[in-house]
Amino acid sequence: QVQLVESGGGLVQPGGSLRLSCTASGFSLSGYRLNWYRQRPGKGRELVATISSTGVRRTQLGPVQGRFTISRDDAKNTVYLQMDNLKLEDTAVYYCNFPSATSWGQGTQVTVSS
Repeated sequence: QVQLVESGGGLVQPGGSLRLSCTASGFSLSGYRLNWYRQRPGKGRELVATISSTGVRRTQLGPVQGRFTISRDDAKNTVYLQMDNLKLEDTAVYYCNFPSATSWGQGTQVTVSS
């Protein structure tokens, strides 16, 4: 079965860090661009960061620039999102997916709270 599985979310205090993982099963991530998205409570899904098949990365979302970093390890078939200096407004469900994807996994919940 071909799927992307997100993990690594949890409850963290403001200013803390988390590293999210997106692991592919049933296929190799090598050669594909991958994106991280998030959906905050009551809001639409938004693109957070993207990484090309060759590792060129871009943080797309203004409020997280300088705090979130996307990376990949094709040997582990995994894409990561390192999140530092987390803020209350980063609370969301985080998803990884291909650009223009139409189906979504369950994501991983990140809750930033004191």
